[in-house]
Amino acid sequence: MLDNRRIIYAQDIMKFTGRSRSYAYKVLQKIRIAEGKEKHCLITIQEFADFQHIPVTEIEEVLFKKHHN
Repeated sequence: MLDNRRIIYAQDIMKFTGRSRSYAYKVLQKIRIAEGKEKHCLITIQEFADFQHIPVTEIEEVLFKKHHN
């Protein structure tokens, strides 16, 4: 996974929240409505963070953490 990616997907929301795929899609839909975006538009990590009131750095740490051996 690239750590410079700016788009969040349902799989990312599932990983971050520990919730189901259907929950993740509902969250994305709610963000699209709140942002006035059409159904086909992508959601950024920043938009997700703002919507959930979570710092972007916390989300990026979970999604893009490096595995150290």
